Amino acid sequence: MPSLLVSMLKTLVPFDNAVIVHYQGGEKPQVHYNDMPPLQRESQIEGFVNGAFLLDPFYRAAIDTRIGGLHRLSNLAPEGFKKTEYYRSYFKFTKIKDEIGYIVHLDNKQFINISLGRLGLVQRFNRSQLTILEDITPIIESICNLQWSSKEKSSSNQASQLPGQLDSALKCFGTAYLTDRETQVVQLFLHGHSTKSIAERLGISPETVKLHRKNSYAKLDVSSQAELFYLFIDSLASLTNYKGGDPLVGYL
Repeated sequence: MPSLLVSMLKTLVPFDNAVIVHYQGGEKPQVHYNDMPPLQRESQIEGFVNGAFLLDPFYRAAIDTRIGGLHRLSNLAPEGFKKTEYYRSYFKFTKIKDEIGYIVHLDNKQFINISLGRLGLVQRFNRSQLTILEDITPIIESICNLQWSSKEKSSSNQASQLPGQLDSALKCFGTAYLTDRETQVVQLFLHGHSTKSIAERLGISPETVKLHRKNSYAKLDVSSQAELFYLFIDSLASLTNYKGGDPLVGYL
């Protein structure tokens, strides 16, 4: 079924690759379709499903604002997206030049993300192509609901699940070691916001943002945004007995 859906979309608008991801509550995301080359697929998708997805702009938009429909990645991504470690450590290796995606909410705890990408020097999706895909949004939503909304979650495959809510772990990341303001600053940096953007959001000066970042890095024993990102990902991998709160408590 996923391959037929992708084939149908390709008859309407050309694209280079497609990924269909199913998000269900606190479980690891399920990848129903991924036509990236095998070597890229194995190396990239493992890091994605093990925690990097929490910083994906499509995931964040669906969780934080519950938007649905068709969207372009560049319209959802925060300012400074290309400077984030999520981009540097994961996204840039996909070679995607332009990405659009459907967000289809199945219920309050599940949604589907259908990502369509254009690679390398290929032109971006143009307005007429986006209009075609926008016009069939109700059809895509119906197909997704018929295919996945009635699927029961598997409780036997514990390897595919992370106990608790991964998104909760992200929100609590660093709270046991940082002040409330330092936590806010670290969270916003992880989500891809720039110093200027954080200052505007929190109503503080850029110099104060930099000071909070410096103090946070010292407390977490990291020296760069790259090390902060990997500390976050590594702490998620230690959630076997996670009972809530800051994942760093069980990791450090």
